[in-house]
Amino acid sequence: SVFHVDAFTDRPFGGNPAGVVPEARGLTEAQMQAIARELNLSETAFLVPGERDADFSIRYFTPASEVAFCGHATLGAAWLLATEYGWAKRAGQVVFHTPAGIVPVRWETDADGRVRAAFMEQVRPQVRPTQMDAGAIARLLGLGEEDIDPRYPLRLAYTGNWDLLVPVRTRAAVDRARPDLTALAEANRREGVISTHLFTFDAGDPAEGHLSDPEGAPAGDPVADPAGGPAVQPAWDLYTRDFSPAVGIAEDPVTGSASGALGGYLVLEGVLDPERPHRLVMAQGDVIGRPGRVVVRIHPGADGPRIEVGGGAVVTVAGRLRLPVE
Repeated sequence: SVFHVDAFTDRPFGGNPAGVVPEARGLTEAQMQAIARELNLSETAFLVPGERDADFSIRYFTPASEVAFCGHATLGAAWLLATEYGWAKRAGQVVFHTPAGIVPVRWETDADGRVRAAFMEQVRPQVRPTQMDAGAIARLLGLGEEDIDPRYPLRLAYTGNWDLLVPVRTRAAVDRARPDLTALAEANRREGVISTHLFTFDAGDPAEGHLSDPEGAPAGDPVADPAGGPAVQPAWDLYTRDFSPAVGIAEDPVTGSASGALGGYLVLEGVLDPERPHRLVMAQGDVIGRPGRVVVRIHPGADGPRIEVGGGAVVTVAGRLRLPVE
């Protein structure tokens, strides 16, 4: 069986579609790559029953290559198990063994037992410097250096995959980005990252329509202006875009792994108070017609922040794979 699951949305054809093959036992790596190329989604997740420390082992393939972790495909796989395979009736979570480490996913249900959101606990966040400066990054993105926000550091960040995080002054500039995908892919490979993730605290028009937070609130914690202005309560906390040409994805609609990495970066770099919990809503996909909303929960801890990333999902396609007889 094979499914398409739209992740980080409550509406069909929104968010980020992932392929999920829930019974992948016996498939070779070459077959997994061929199936991912055939489905032509940003990632396809392949599940096989796990041992001891996990319910399933999971692998992720883009149309071009295997990657260590994929947030939206993990959410999609957990949502599929909870809703189509009955896991929500017998357990409160599913635990995946990913190439990046152990990732538990917990679902939340309403009074009638319907799954309303799922949250994955990502691996511990890390950050490190980038070799690139603001001018070089701006040129790769088709932006001016003045569009890069100097209030926040350029960094590589990790919660399963390494991503280049680029702070941008305005939502308009984020939408205006037109990257040189060939050059950006080469730059990302040099630094060992799979994506370039643009973010801004500029929420645009607060009255603009948006998908609801699965927890029912329109946004997360108010975010103070670093220049000293008052805290605001926008329709969302951060607005983002993600370009991943190094792994064959020109633009990823809604990116769970990079959203988690961004949450970790905000605490590790002191943008958010590391001593208190935070909940952020991140908007992505609007400019390409696949609006999604990612909820990032950040929990303080003695050994560093713990990051949970989640939202809703919708199963849109169910079918059967027909593999060639060898």
